[in-house]
Amino acid sequence: MTSPVAEHLKITDFVFDLPESLIAQKPSLQRDHSRLLVINRSTGGMAHRIFTDIDQYLLPGDLLIINDTKVFPCRLPATKPGGGRAEIFLLNERGQNLWEVLVKGRGTTGKRMRVADGVEAEITGEGVDGVRTVRFHGIEDIRSMLPEIGKTPLPPYIKHEADKVDQERYQTVYAVHEGAVAAPTAGLHFTGELLQRLTTKGIEIATVTLHVGPGTFQPVRVQTISEHRMLPEQYSITEDSAKRINRAKAEGRRVIAVGTTSVRTIETAAAGCNRVTPGDGSSELFIYPGYCFTVTDGIITNFHLPKSTLLMLVSAFAGRERTLSAYRAAIAEKYRFYSYGDAMIIA
Repeated sequence: MTSPVAEHLKITDFVFDLPESLIAQKPSLQRDHSRLLVINRSTGGMAHRIFTDIDQYLLPGDLLIINDTKVFPCRLPATKPGGGRAEIFLLNERGQNLWEVLVKGRGTTGKRMRVADGVEAEITGEGVDGVRTVRFHGIEDIRSMLPEIGKTPLPPYIKHEADKVDQERYQTVYAVHEGAVAAPTAGLHFTGELLQRLTTKGIEIATVTLHVGPGTFQPVRVQTISEHRMLPEQYSITEDSAKRINRAKAEGRRVIAVGTTSVRTIETAAAGCNRVTPGDGSSELFIYPGYCFTVTDGIITNFHLPKSTLLMLVSAFAGRERTLSAYRAAIAEKYRFYSYGDAMIIA
């Protein structure tokens, strides 16, 4: 749902100035010791805490929604026929050894690139937004080689090559279902001990799965944001999780989503009502100011890029001016931004 005002919002309404020095290049030394900006959605009040204090802002009976997708090593270095370097970024598996991909380095349909001894990737088709189709030759299933040749898909604003630390820390402790090309980064702050502490306090936890794809990070290329269209991302909600969510809503308990991907999953599955439907599906839901939230009562999230659909989602929940004010406060306090950065809770 949108409002007339929201229909006229421009991409320039979601701009802020961020010093490059505040873009986190490495994770915090301890997962739950990043900083936490607390925003009271009713009063607009703000507080500066540490993430491990988050239990003070969750109530017994709250239902925490976490996205248990697992990042897979989807960046494949490749060599072009002439010897030049290339990279294949795996997106979606479409059949046996047939993948939708992004290719870094020029390549046209019919061209082959070497990814390992005796293993080649043939570009078989070209789609929209730079997405191509490749078929792998010389191996029964390219997935079997990914742990050996694939790299962790760190975002482009992180300037170092992925290492063993990234293999562990660019992954939530509760990741189960492999399929994401980027981490649901709000979840990176949780430890097993912290989750246990929340459970002991009486906070319920339910899992959903949304495989983070390029749709989450696709740039908004239109001036009027309502004209943007999200690329589809696959999600799944079990019968048990749906029952937990629907019971919490029926009983008037808060549903707190960890990350924008969890928000989009439960709001997609609710389809405009306050009950979610279990099952597998595809989400193309674009949430921006004017959207009417039907399930989500609170959000735990990181700080996002200017002009991004993620910033627009947070602005829809907290209000655009309040969100940008919070970002300015975080910059003044030298919070760390983006995937490896600090967090905020809005409730």
